[in-house]
Amino acid sequence: MSLLTLDDLEPSQISGQRVLVRVDFNVPLADGKVADATRLEEALPTLRELVEAGARVVLASHCGRPKGEPKPEFSLRPVVSTLSGLIGKPVAFAEDCVGEAAQTAVSALKNGDLLLLENLRFHAGETQNDPDFADELASLADTFVLDAFGTAHRAHASVVGLAERIPAKAAGRLLAREVEALGSLLESPKRPFVGILGGAKIEGKIDTLENLLPRLDVLLLGGGMANTFLAARGFDMASSLVEKERVELAGDILRRAEAGKTRVLLPTDVVVTDDFAHPTQVETVAADAIPAGTLAVDVGEQTRQAFVEACADAGTLFWNGPLGVFEKPPFDAGTSAVAEGLKQCSGFTVIGGGETVAAVRRAGLAGQLSHVSTGGGASLDLLAGKTLPGVVALSKGEG
Repeated sequence: MSLLTLDDLEPSQISGQRVLVRVDFNVPLADGKVADATRLEEALPTLRELVEAGARVVLASHCGRPKGEPKPEFSLRPVVSTLSGLIGKPVAFAEDCVGEAAQTAVSALKNGDLLLLENLRFHAGETQNDPDFADELASLADTFVLDAFGTAHRAHASVVGLAERIPAKAAGRLLAREVEALGSLLESPKRPFVGILGGAKIEGKIDTLENLLPRLDVLLLGGGMANTFLAARGFDMASSLVEKERVELAGDILRRAEAGKTRVLLPTDVVVTDDFAHPTQVETVAADAIPAGTLAVDVGEQTRQAFVEACADAGTLFWNGPLGVFEKPPFDAGTSAVAEGLKQCSGFTVIGGGETVAAVRRAGLAGQLSHVSTGGGASLDLLAGKTLPGVVALSKGEG
């Protein structure tokens, strides 16, 4: 899919123009401050380019789930000082994203200025793609740039509504990079192509797994979802999380993988505990010998080594989802060990999903990987072969 990018915009569509950039500033906030500025940092290349080109930059984003009404705890105001420090210049703030407050703030902009609008989701019209709300947003801009890959799979007013109303439009550098990197996994992956899928459940990743399976040479399965596949192999998973309604599907996927010559690596050993919240017993056991009354919460040392070895040989690697209960140390050890092991992989590496990204960042590897995706759900949808409304709206030939 060929995207309209900033390179397709004329200088006259940027310099001196009100350029509304849909960014993804859905950042964690704590005590009125930004707790993790990663998403702000990811937006900087596009913002700097527009500022240097003399645009009057209007930033729009959502934050949290305020459910269509103003809630102070979801205000984007704390982002202003952090973003200002990162980009090295003042960032103005509008108390609303539409209406008089927004119009007045936008009118005050000079070339090269930046303005952040208040949370889009303080208005129900955003998620409903309400035409009137989209009209109000569009009235603030001459040019539209979508750089929020994390919301590109949502048909919201600030995503498709603006793209439909503003002829001068383009994908920002982050969105274009995401689509190119993830698209290459489906179109021309260098062999062997290794996929790691983890997380609690198969649900939500079925379509991605189905679409990737015939393309993969090796599939590594971890996390809670691996329990369901082990159950499909006939293993007694004791008290472990198992999606009983997905066991038959898991078995079918394993059979298709075998028929298609995709090698599947399931955990051969697992870390188990007697109680997740208050463990008094933690041990590593064979995956086919889980003691009664215990539950699997991480992959064992043998499995970690096998996964690292498989990753080392990858020409292309995609990883989404933790291999254990990452948010509960020490059950994050398996995920961290495999993340550390990626140092041995010289292939094209793509990481997606919040906890997986956190693991590679903690290992100090983020800068060494080919691509770290900012959109969990969007990346899974794209790899599932689904249409992303925001991407379609910026495809060449649309408009």
